[in-house]
Amino acid sequence: MSHDSPPQPLTAAPGAPLTGRLRPPGDKSISHRAMILGLLSQGETRVEGLLEGDDVLRTAAAAKALGAGVERLGEGRWVVRGVGIGGLTDPTEVLDFGNAGTGSRLMMGVVGGQPVTATFDGDASLRSRPMRRILDPLTRMGAQVLSEAEGGRVPLTLRGLNEAIPITYETPAASAQIKSAVLLAGLNAPGTTTVIEAAATRDHTERMLRLFGAEVRVEPHGPGGHGRKILLTGQPTLRGTDVVVPADPSSAAFPLVAALIVPGSDVVIEGVMMNPLRTGLITTLLEMGAQIERVAEREEGGETVADLRVRASRLTGVDVPPERAPAMIDEYPVLAVAASFAQGRTRMNGLHELRVKESDRLAAVAAGLAANGVRHSVEGDDLVVEGDGTAAPGGGTVATHLDHRIAMAFLVMGLATKAPVTVDDGAMIATSFPSFLPSMQALGGRIGA
Repeated sequence: MSHDSPPQPLTAAPGAPLTGRLRPPGDKSISHRAMILGLLSQGETRVEGLLEGDDVLRTAAAAKALGAGVERLGEGRWVVRGVGIGGLTDPTEVLDFGNAGTGSRLMMGVVGGQPVTATFDGDASLRSRPMRRILDPLTRMGAQVLSEAEGGRVPLTLRGLNEAIPITYETPAASAQIKSAVLLAGLNAPGTTTVIEAAATRDHTERMLRLFGAEVRVEPHGPGGHGRKILLTGQPTLRGTDVVVPADPSSAAFPLVAALIVPGSDVVIEGVMMNPLRTGLITTLLEMGAQIERVAEREEGGETVADLRVRASRLTGVDVPPERAPAMIDEYPVLAVAASFAQGRTRMNGLHELRVKESDRLAAVAAGLAANGVRHSVEGDDLVVEGDGTAAPGGGTVATHLDHRIAMAFLVMGLATKAPVTVDDGAMIATSFPSFLPSMQALGGRIGA
């Protein structure tokens, strides 16, 4: 999908209960990291269940441009032939990441720690997103920013060096992207690179670094042990390995909430990752009274996964603590939708990170709620949604701002509102959930152009 593609409006309308089974696409976070660590490894990395959305395909293309052999063997099956740490080559063209914030920021960490020079760019949404939070620690490690758009944004050109400087870095925000960029740059630094985070963020980078052979230690940090100190021993030899990608909990969130709010629904969502740093939405929905049952728990790709049986439920408003935000940062738009159907007030605290996602998600969610007759308020970095336990009015058109999660969240809303809901563009849904439309239609959801 190009930013120049014509908009593809979609409308969701209420209908019959949702029933059946589906498996969401592979986890986006793990798919990005499989490509990146495959690039930095010696030998072959074979990946099963890769998310073949536009974001991940951009990361795959960047890995190839930096010297890896990247080949698609079949649906979700890929092989990456790595070049090893220090073995990257200068790309001959701009690394165009489209809408992929995670892919671009993690790959900046890779380039910043390697003896290569690369130019990063993306679509209008990516060009609006701040990169200084990534560039600041990388320049401390010795990388040079040769050019950048105003405010430290893409397009920008980054030059790494033969050996990165190991640093101790305290992240200014709860961001797995910042942490991961520093650790990836630290792979080519002699000694120990340390990242300190005040609140624990998703730990896929640490887990996968170990899977590929790096030495990573994690220690509790700060009051109550809510934070973490991550210590990476630099210049390991990473070895290609097999990666099975579990289903993405952020994608599973959409059919999950749909099943909760469409009366009479009974849906099974298969193979969803249950990493405790990714299940904040499920925790919150259970507190709201959701009927979500974990069945067939098992291990896939180094992560615990489970099938989730989800049945339509009467939800009650709750207070969502700010420390839960890192475990559900991508799920707040669809939680706001669930809250629109709940009885009482739901208060989501500490959502400042939503302002720097694919769009200003806090503003975009508030505007979408307003367009569909839902009582709400934004108080500083908190979002408050008021529901009366019945179907939200609907009937509005939502501006997505090229944000796939805004599009999917409000299409889910339209499956249960009193009147249909339209989003102005659904094209970018392909970045994370290419099969969203047919998957929801197969459950009985009425979504279409």
